Amino acid sequence: MSSDLLDKGYKPHDVEKRWYDFWEKDRFFAADEESTKKSYSIVIPPPNVTGVLHMGHALNITMQDILCRYRRLRGDNVLWMPGTDHAGIATQNVVEKKLAEKGLDRKQLGREKFIEAVWEWRDTYGRAIINQLKRLGASCDWNRERFTMDEGLSKAVRKVFVQLYNEKLIYRGNYIINWCPRCQTALSDLEVEHEERDGHLYHIRYPFADKTGSLVVATTRPETMLGDTAVAVNPNDERYGKIGPGTSLTEVILPLTGRNIPIIKDKYVDMSFGTGALKVTPAHDPNDFEIGVRHNLENMKVIGDDGRMLPAAGKFEGLDRFKCRDAVVKALKKEELLVKVEPIKHGVGHCYRCKTVVEPNLSRQWFVRTESLAEKAISAVKNGRTRIIPETWEKTYFDWMYNIRDWCISRQIWWGHQIPAWTCGNCGNIIVCIDDPATCPSCGGDNLVQDSDVLDTWFSSALWPFSTMGWPDETPLLKTFYPTSALVTGFDILFFWVARMMMMGIHFMDDVPFKDVYVHALVRDEEGKKMSKSKGNVIDPLNVMDKYGTDAFRFTLAAFAAQGRDIKLSEKRVEGYRHFVNKLWNASRFAFMHINKGYKEIKYDSLSLPDKWILSRLNRVVGTVAEALDTYRFNDAAGVLYHFVWHEFCDWYLEAVKPILFGKKGVESQEASMSALWRVLHDTLVLLHPFMPFVTEEIWHKLPGTQGSIMKTLFPADAADAESIVYDPEAESKML
Repeated sequence: MSSDLLDKGYKPHDVEKRWYDFWEKDRFFAADEESTKKSYSIVIPPPNVTGVLHMGHALNITMQDILCRYRRLRGDNVLWMPGTDHAGIATQNVVEKKLAEKGLDRKQLGREKFIEAVWEWRDTYGRAIINQLKRLGASCDWNRERFTMDEGLSKAVRKVFVQLYNEKLIYRGNYIINWCPRCQTALSDLEVEHEERDGHLYHIRYPFADKTGSLVVATTRPETMLGDTAVAVNPNDERYGKIGPGTSLTEVILPLTGRNIPIIKDKYVDMSFGTGALKVTPAHDPNDFEIGVRHNLENMKVIGDDGRMLPAAGKFEGLDRFKCRDAVVKALKKEELLVKVEPIKHGVGHCYRCKTVVEPNLSRQWFVRTESLAEKAISAVKNGRTRIIPETWEKTYFDWMYNIRDWCISRQIWWGHQIPAWTCGNCGNIIVCIDDPATCPSCGGDNLVQDSDVLDTWFSSALWPFSTMGWPDETPLLKTFYPTSALVTGFDILFFWVARMMMMGIHFMDDVPFKDVYVHALVRDEEGKKMSKSKGNVIDPLNVMDKYGTDAFRFTLAAFAAQGRDIKLSEKRVEGYRHFVNKLWNASRFAFMHINKGYKEIKYDSLSLPDKWILSRLNRVVGTVAEALDTYRFNDAAGVLYHFVWHEFCDWYLEAVKPILFGKKGVESQEASMSALWRVLHDTLVLLHPFMPFVTEEIWHKLPGTQGSIMKTLFPADAADAESIVYDPEAESKML
């Protein structure tokens, strides 16, 4: 045998595409829905069709791939369901920018032509992220790839909407929503990013209607006072015991408008904030809206959907909301109604897509009633039907679910699943149905207009674990692989996606969508700072793979992926694990000089002390790696393998066994050591394969005595001759 079977140096770029094409062509990633083997399934968190591979994707996909490759080696029937999300707002923004470059906008095109343009863009550019996932080594069942706007998922979306509507769990009503004036659409609470900003707290005098004095209120948004319909104080606030209902002071004059508005009492008012008197603007604040419902207050909208002041704002009509703020403050000063202005730091909501300051706005929208759905999702985690790992994320999950609000699911854009609701132009009847209606069931008229809104992208994503498997049809795929085994995700979509999948899965499938939820941390820079383009500290996964190879990059991510701890990544660390890949390569080259016929049954008595020691150590490593991967301790598994390969196998064993391999101890001892060496290299490649799939496949095919792909072998603990490897505490002790 000769080391010439392997090049002197490992060249990842010559290897990676060749082996990935081989795996994909021979369908090594394919799941078998008819198999009687133990099932293991994962649904991929569908990346946006607009996306490119970033560090969050790289970590997430690497972990999923490690689990899937590991479970295949354990003999399981593995389904890793891939796909992409249509990303409503993000995709529409991208296509609108492309149109703007040609001097066009979507309104010029009209809805139908614009949707055609989006599909064209998706077909041309929307597969970039999928190709990049393949570059990372993702072993998804690509023949089953889904898209949240494909025909099957669209069918599921309509079925869910109509059923929830008929069950009175979807309704339409006026409600305070988060509105982005730039994107011109509603946003869910989870699509609003709060940033701490320097602002001001304005103390404003509201004169009593009888002009005997005044109340002072404090606000950070004086422009909204033009829509005030009450001032509220806490009934337990002794400072205001002599005003309000049941007293002679029941109204104040709203400054700059001359309108009289009532003084009300409500326990929501925080007595410690500002002056303890709260201006109530039901049309422009979610908490004020709730107060307005309790006290039957008028909803007066003064800020339009474009962020400009409406006619109800009086002389301020037409001003941008922030220019109006300055104008209102100036007018209050002039009328000597501005008491003082204090600096304040407070959270300001921004659109997660375009970063525009969000405007709480009264709007007619579609909502999902979430309370009863959330109760079952809470119970499923409490009783262990779904585990959240690490457990520390359970508290975050429960906090959000216990305080859940109804989910605004309508979006004022064109790209997405159009809401299956029609209004009859003759009688005003609303028709909600799966198939497009031809006539109104109430009056028989055919003047029907479909709601122009589309559903929140997360609505279709919430159905992902079962819609991708063919639901609402009862498919063999669903029967075999639902509920899924695990979900690997970032904490940032624990609410966006995980909680909503829990609610929808339990409601429509009567079972949880996944048994385990593994929540991974962030990948930060080497100083622990969050990566951002503005800081210039972003590490591009594609560049790293080009420079160091995919295996080194994947192993680095796994080695630092400790539960509950962010990863501090630098190229130096990836470079270090490239040395590890090279160490394995060179050790294999050495082994090939001495392995010429593959594995022979090991006669234990013929083994040298180093042989017995390394085989015993290997046996321990097999168990440790399996246990670590079974419990999502990726870093522990990677750490054990690194120590075993570098220090025990390469530095100790290969040096200790050289005298035997070079013929100084007799033929029988030499053959025994060759078999031991073959066994250790063989099993080490299998153990490393989930982490470093490309280099292990390359070496595997040069290792005598192997057949086919390494993906088709068994994890060492399950090998037929596993009993030939035994623990030998005495040998381990003697080698110390």
